Amino acid sequence: MKNDIKIGDITIGNSHKPFIIAEMSGNHNQSLEKALEIIDAAAATGAHAIKLQTYTADTLTIDVSHDEFSIKDPNSLWKDRNLYELYQEAYTPWEWHKALFDRAKEKGMLCFSTPFDDTSVDFLEELGVEVYKIASFENNHLPLLKKVAQTGKPVIMSTGISTLADIEIAVKTLRENGCKDLVLLKCTSTYPATPENTNISTIPHMSALFDCHVGLSDHTLGVGVAVSSVALGARVIEKHFTIDRSEGGVDSAFSLEPAEFKMLVEESERAFLSIGKVTYGIMDAEQKSKMFKRSIYIVKDMEEGDVFTEENIRIIRPGLGIAPKYLEIVLGKKINKSVKRGTALSFDLI
Repeated sequence: MKNDIKIGDITIGNSHKPFIIAEMSGNHNQSLEKALEIIDAAAATGAHAIKLQTYTADTLTIDVSHDEFSIKDPNSLWKDRNLYELYQEAYTPWEWHKALFDRAKEKGMLCFSTPFDDTSVDFLEELGVEVYKIASFENNHLPLLKKVAQTGKPVIMSTGISTLADIEIAVKTLRENGCKDLVLLKCTSTYPATPENTNISTIPHMSALFDCHVGLSDHTLGVGVAVSSVALGARVIEKHFTIDRSEGGVDSAFSLEPAEFKMLVEESERAFLSIGKVTYGIMDAEQKSKMFKRSIYIVKDMEEGDVFTEENIRIIRPGLGIAPKYLEIVLGKKINKSVKRGTALSFDLI
């Protein structure tokens, strides 16, 4: 069994309910007031954490306009957008971070972030961040992985757009540089993703392969995929969150609204509680329901010495008579006293 991972008041482990992360991303639309409202709304859903992204356009790319620096995928939500301009729109101003961390703490939630370069790691260390997230798009940035690992903090890393070899190199880099507590997230980096390309069966395989807890960074619509992942061992679930998709935002199209996110929190916990253990037999909670199974009853008045036939005994509800498996043994035998219709057949009547 994998060791539990402690992050503040949160415990990640097989015997603990899933750790649910609300990803704010750029859904604040460059409004600090909106960002604070998102935290309040996420806390109200029961989310355990809010996650930010710590970068600037200049730490991700350069300000040029030729085609290599624009998004050409015809199916992308950001088709024809220039990378630098997109990141300028989506980034969370660094001067907001402390206020966001403080608001999350007030609401009883963990706040942490995804760093994208050395300066963002240093900045988050100053804020006392308790865990780091590595984005799928950054898991080949080995110098960043080294920097994060050397903080000694737990790391949650997404594995989208990665070969098995890519993941192995990233995990090796993190562990060789001091990362002791690692969670990998199965992730499909399409926006939105479809259930068909999510392949959550990978979760237990990845967990065994890398000897760590594995969760899901989910970009599908709705909550079905995420809830299903819990049965396969996911103990961390990350979903994008917004107050209202109609307000727009760079990631709003595949973000959950509060009522949906509340459903995710509740249903993933129900899924976790339902896993239990391999068990057969009648549970204590089922004892009262035994009477609604079938048993053998006398369905006509009978006098002492009458023979049991298919006309005077039947297999019916309730279940207070002898078990149906004894019917053929009873047929042809005689009753030893007079009884009324509706009497449960018992062995002392035969």
